[in-house]
Amino acid sequence: MPVDLIYDDPASDVMLDAAAGVRRSILPGGVRLLTQTDRTVRSATLGLWLQVGSRDETPQHAGSTHVLEHLLFKGTARRSALDIAAAFDEVGGDSNAITAKEHTLYYGRVRSADLPMAVDVLTDMVTASLLQEEALLTEREVILEELAMAEDDPNDVGYETFLADVLGPQTALGRPVGGTAQTVSSLDIEDVRAHYAEHYRPENLVVTAVGDLDHDQLAELLIAGLRRGGWELTDGALPQRRSPAPQEGPDPVSTPSDLAALRPHRLTRPTEQNHIYLGGQGVTALSEQRHTLSVLMSILGGGMSSRLFQNIREQRGLAYTVYSFSSGYRDAGLFGMYAACRPGRTAQVVELLAAEMDRMGSTGVTEQELTRAKGQITGSFALGLEDTSSRMGRLGTIELAHGRYTSVDETLARISEVTGEQVRELAQRFATSISTRVEVGPEHPA
Repeated sequence: MPVDLIYDDPASDVMLDAAAGVRRSILPGGVRLLTQTDRTVRSATLGLWLQVGSRDETPQHAGSTHVLEHLLFKGTARRSALDIAAAFDEVGGDSNAITAKEHTLYYGRVRSADLPMAVDVLTDMVTASLLQEEALLTEREVILEELAMAEDDPNDVGYETFLADVLGPQTALGRPVGGTAQTVSSLDIEDVRAHYAEHYRPENLVVTAVGDLDHDQLAELLIAGLRRGGWELTDGALPQRRSPAPQEGPDPVSTPSDLAALRPHRLTRPTEQNHIYLGGQGVTALSEQRHTLSVLMSILGGGMSSRLFQNIREQRGLAYTVYSFSSGYRDAGLFGMYAACRPGRTAQVVELLAAEMDRMGSTGVTEQELTRAKGQITGSFALGLEDTSSRMGRLGTIELAHGRYTSVDETLARISEVTGEQVRELAQRFATSISTRVEVGPEHPA
């Protein structure tokens, strides 16, 4: 059975999964530590997660979380930017960071013997970054180049536009993670420092690690590193909880739309193909339907045997790339279908995308499709967790998003329990709630 994670006990120390070696502790200051000890490897992956993402920004400061992530690599009182980079390079490890809509992650992968170094460097960055104005001026230009690079990619600009149209361009979730050129250019160092002071606190920190490690030794290293950087770790402090999840019930969906009347949101780019995104609101990351969604997406457009691939590419030759996708957050979600084709084929491809979802909702799926999808999901899930980085990410996602621990076997069991009727019902709901069509392509698409 899933294990509810404890937030109201500052002395909490629980073996969440004895068979898999997963343990969770609340450290002084409310820092949460989750580890999975694996003595079959000689490496370890460490992640420091902050419960702050782009959805936590004000519209005026959009992009500040991503800017802050960049600046933490630019030096501390003890290390220069080169020192930070060289620390991992000289032991053959790697380190990076990710800013997402609901969290920021700093991580490193090293030999187990070098784990103390990784802890020292990452805690130094998170607690004692200098956040200097000169660094902001330089790194702002790098980020503007990153945003420009995304604007040049029809896939990036198409997906971001689709996401904004589905979730609302003026909502926190609908805004791009990296902000815009205008908002990033207007940020000053005091804005970034205020954002850091508000969110980078012990009770907001989750640390996950997987590999050849000892939980208690890692806890000692973390406490020492955080205190060395100036954080006050008070005994008895509790971790910060996210806002309560929505009450269980139907996930929000958009108003059913007539596909023929659905006008595309077009973005003109000098491309040879038209890049098409079609979909609407989906299910949340916490929904009981998330496992059904995984099966649906696999059957619809999750591989070469999927319906979209077989119908649109293999049988008709209308596109080279075609697939389905979904994303889920604490209180919102989306589903979509993507295809890239020559402009003159756009209308036919759009019709086929919608028709395949409608057919799945009307006639359901076959037992063969259901079996194949479950095999694809469970196989790729299990194979992905052979890597310590993937397992580290799973522990962090469980802690931040779900509030309860579920073992790999329990997750796979939930997938196996999905029925064809559940898939049909969800597909029927999606087929009647397609609300958004985005196209990125040449000026004259037909």
